[in-house]
Amino acid sequence: MKPFWIEPASSIKGEIILPSDKSISHRAVFISSIAKNKTKVENFSLSKDCLYTLQAFKKLKVKIVRNKNTLTIYGKGLKGLKKPEGSLFLGDSGTTIRLLCGVLVGQNFSTTLKAGPSLSQRPMRRVLEPLRMMGADIDSLNKKENEEYPPLLIKPVRKLKSIDYTLPVASAQVKSAILLAGLFADGITTVREPIKTRDHTERLLYQCGVDIQIKKEKISVRGSKVLKTAGYIFIPGDFSSASFFIAATILLRDSSLLIKDVGLNPTRLGLIEVLKRMGANIELNYKIPDKDFHEPWGDIFVRSSALKGVRITKDEIPLLIDELPILMVISCFAEGKTIIESVEELRVKETDRINSMVEGLSSMGAKISVEKKDHREDLVIESVGYLKPAKLKTFGDHRTAMSLVIAGLLAKGKSLIDDISCVDKSFPNFLNILKKVVRSQ
Repeated sequence: MKPFWIEPASSIKGEIILPSDKSISHRAVFISSIAKNKTKVENFSLSKDCLYTLQAFKKLKVKIVRNKNTLTIYGKGLKGLKKPEGSLFLGDSGTTIRLLCGVLVGQNFSTTLKAGPSLSQRPMRRVLEPLRMMGADIDSLNKKENEEYPPLLIKPVRKLKSIDYTLPVASAQVKSAILLAGLFADGITTVREPIKTRDHTERLLYQCGVDIQIKKEKISVRGSKVLKTAGYIFIPGDFSSASFFIAATILLRDSSLLIKDVGLNPTRLGLIEVLKRMGANIELNYKIPDKDFHEPWGDIFVRSSALKGVRITKDEIPLLIDELPILMVISCFAEGKTIIESVEELRVKETDRINSMVEGLSSMGAKISVEKKDHREDLVIESVGYLKPAKLKTFGDHRTAMSLVIAGLLAKGKSLIDDISCVDKSFPNFLNILKKVVRSQ
């Protein structure tokens, strides 16, 4: 436990460069490891989650040379991974365990995947069921009622078959696991997503020469015998990390901030679209445009803005799922009422983020409530204009912690967070970068 006092701030000024995108970093290691020949990955994320992915592939006998945050990965080919010595421990990284399922079901050895305390409570049936439909032999060693959790045991099968699968819950992790498994299957594997999710996996597979077709909600891959290397992958700054600085800049008076070299993938910019609708002053300057299915990136310039409340619909949620905690903080200062539909997926993140954020913000005087309708949960947040200082709990969740730090900057006095160490999961340098641009009262 590492408590942290938050002093209120007067403004945000300056420019920053943020840590690398976690989602792309994970996928760069996954796909480069099963590609043929060498790939250079520049600006790899050094967050705990991504380091678990790196460690896992090293244990699967992939040669990976790391020089600071640059990786040289000597890919083993689709079937070239080797049985690890013992089980693979993956910490609390949901991306690592779910995508690994898609890769390991195509290998010729058995593997056990173990998880940390938080990930051991996260549901796995959503990824296990479609892989079993493909013929995978994969089992949970921890079943409770109608759900399955880690540890997971994966055994080899003679061959996988292609499927046409519609995602019942919007999930880029599940989609990616199926597409990766589809590389090992006969025929064409199709994933249909009624609601669009982030497409980093599709873009990287395309760069590696995979026969991938994308038509509206339908993504199809043809089974491959060889996956060629992308050669070079640059990973831009993480937009989810940028969201906390965007929020602070918008909400503090006389503030302006330049965030350089950030990923601007359209499937990650749901928060930007919502904030512009609320009246935020945000400019995007593309250095690499969204062209030829490469990852776009560039700079974000943000200024203080007066906001108004809006309704965020169910279809928008997958494009800003990681930014919902900070959006709750922002909504406390938007004139009128903000309604965020269908946030129930937040119940099964690293912690129950509905509970952690509602409890934290309510203790600071926010007017925030949850409306339950059938299987749906909507958040209703009314403007309060200011927050009061409080003792805040992170529940061990990195996004809750960083969101409450931003809330503390806006409070009328000093707030205390019970444990700030959990931010290392995604953003180890968060406080240091924040200190560089915060102007004290």
